Amino acid sequence: MKNFDFNWCVSFLDRHGKKLFGPSFHIRREDHPVIRKLLVYFLQLEGEATTLGIDLAKGILLSGPVGCGKTALMTLMNYIPGPGRNYTVRPCREVSLDFIQEGYEVIGRYSKFSYNGSTPKIYCFDDLGAERNFKYFGNDCNVMGEILLSRHDLYASQGMVTHITTNLSAGTLEKTYGDRVRSRLREQMNLIAFDEKAPDKRGK
Repeated sequence: MKNFDFNWCVSFLDRHGKKLFGPSFHIRREDHPVIRKLLVYFLQLEGEATTLGIDLAKGILLSGPVGCGKTALMTLMNYIPGPGRNYTVRPCREVSLDFIQEGYEVIGRYSKFSYNGSTPKIYCFDDLGAERNFKYFGNDCNVMGEILLSRHDLYASQGMVTHITTNLSAGTLEKTYGDRVRSRLREQMNLIAFDEKAPDKRGK
């Protein structure tokens, strides 16, 4: 990708978005700065990444208000042809509901350094903060907090990459998951944020 064609990529995302999400899907010009950063990361464009302050070895923390298009964009980035590392999008609420059924095994499932060939399993945990604490045999557990702490340890030791989307502010993340989790998110992820006044695009 020596000749990065941003307009081609936007057109590509728009076409695939319509296929996945319906004909009303549309890439908005005001979202281009966020999309450019995501493309630079997932296409592993070292020169532009340095200019934008993006660390290509870290994951992505994509934040923004409800309905601004975070989940759609992270879903679509898997379709961009290039050297980006494929990942599985998993809603945080579903991970927590799995915990009710299966218990602490779920934490291990998302925290182990499992391989697909020689590549570690990468997850995008979608909508962090939409889940809540659940009990398993009477024991409270902040499931996502425990998973994120474990994955950070593997990021530090073996380079495990994690992506997240969230509606929560930095302060609310700390209140919900604790200062340890917030500190580790800063260490292992690039923050890419929509404008806090970005409109809700659902149903439009």
